[in-house]
Amino acid sequence: MTRGLTLLFAVASGAAVGNLYWAQPLLDAIAHDFHAAPAEAGWLVTATQLGYAVGILLIVPLGDVLDRRRLIAVMMLASVVVLLACALAPSFVFLLVALCLLGVTTIAGQILTPLAGDLAEDRQRGRVLGTVVAGILTGILASRTISGLVATLGGWRAVYAAAAVVVVVLGVLLWRTLPPLERKARVPYGKLIASVGGVIVKERAVRWTLALSTTGFAAFTLFWTSLTFLLAGPPFHYPVSAIGLFGLVGIAGAVTAQRAGRLHDRGLSLPATGIAWVLVLASFVLAAFAGASVWLVVAVVFLLDVAIQGQNVLNQTRLLSLSHEARSRLNTAYVTSNFIGGAIGSGVAALLWAAGGWTAVAAAGIVMSCWGLGVWALGRRGPLVVVRP
Repeated sequence: MTRGLTLLFAVASGAAVGNLYWAQPLLDAIAHDFHAAPAEAGWLVTATQLGYAVGILLIVPLGDVLDRRRLIAVMMLASVVVLLACALAPSFVFLLVALCLLGVTTIAGQILTPLAGDLAEDRQRGRVLGTVVAGILTGILASRTISGLVATLGGWRAVYAAAAVVVVVLGVLLWRTLPPLERKARVPYGKLIASVGGVIVKERAVRWTLALSTTGFAAFTLFWTSLTFLLAGPPFHYPVSAIGLFGLVGIAGAVTAQRAGRLHDRGLSLPATGIAWVLVLASFVLAAFAGASVWLVVAVVFLLDVAIQGQNVLNQTRLLSLSHEARSRLNTAYVTSNFIGGAIGSGVAALLWAAGGWTAVAAAGIVMSCWGLGVWALGRRGPLVVVRP
């Protein structure tokens, strides 16, 4: 994994996951174009996320048994076709189905991540995976801003057409750069999918890491969902365009957190994870006093993103280092658990905001942080075993 190839992996992974979020700032424009109600337009994001969950569960594990060069090419080609279908969608229902299929096909980033772990040497794996994961996080955070800018210039359909061109370019670069990759194992498909759950049940190290990542992602989405409510209401009353700019602070945090991979390479993964949880706790304590100060909100956004994304890098790197043969399945378990945590965090945020506003959200974040610290403190005492496929 040269620096150039690592950067290509990061950009391609970020572009792939960015496809999930193009629609978020475009919902009003799409609804207006198809004469749909805003509530109906909201299903477009849900459909994309559900499709992505299906792709993660049913396709990503194939990275452990197929030639990943071909698998990545096929999935990127499929996503190009679906992106063009989105750009040309003649009706709302057609677009809804197309976005669901886009979620299923745009999973190249989750195949590239464990592949980067395979290609990297042991001494550089943390740095390489940190860079690739930072690319994914940047894609998530930047996609909304990019989507809004492109749609302003050329309409919402131009967003999906431009994304298709980008995926074609990145797919060609990956195809020309990657050598043919032999299968790591020959496992029947049914047994392969079942083994994802088997690894979680059998291995304590996997369960511990997934518990940390699920809690962290729940706290992350709890904050970001509630932040929209805070900034849209008193005393800020910011428009949607201004609220979106806070994502740029999150990008800065994600880039800073990329350095966390180097801590893994130095054997400091476990203590660094504990420090990250302390920072999460400090973030929510500070958030409790930030309800009326935009500068305190910016500080909380930066600190929380550094802490959460830093531990994401550490958790994922540590998990993918447990097994060479089962990395795609381990990554499937990791991403799925994060999805569960994200759904919990978003749901809890809505309930807490209705019940107690920003103060209730900050208190819940403090409780989650203490729980994460407790899980880390108890789990780090045991051995981290090597997972068998």
